[in-house]
Amino acid sequence: MHEYSIVQALLDQCESHAAKHGATKITKVVTKIGVLSGVEPNLLQTAFDTFKDGTICDGAEFVMNLQPVVIHCRMCGKETILEELNLACPGCESNQTDIIDGEEMYLMSLEME
Repeated sequence: MHEYSIVQALLDQCESHAAKHGATKITKVVTKIGVLSGVEPNLLQTAFDTFKDGTICDGAEFVMNLQPVVIHCRMCGKETILEELNLACPGCESNQTDIIDGEEMYLMSLEME
């Protein structure tokens, strides 16, 4: 499960941000996870709950905002949030699309004390 290594990197980021701002505790971690990121939210939650103990995030709430796929059509210029993973433009049915959101995972915010 690569979610464990992702959580370790996330906890490292949290430690770094806390140190930078003089915080001694993180109470909330908010992430944005694209549906095409390859991250399984349930496994990520389990990994976070397992590895946060004894860290600056011990007891922190973990919030995952799931980001749907957003495409831009090079033919008609339309930007669309996809409900299904069909990358064709729903406006003109062109396959000339670019994914502009929904592939990454980001640390969006931290609440610190």
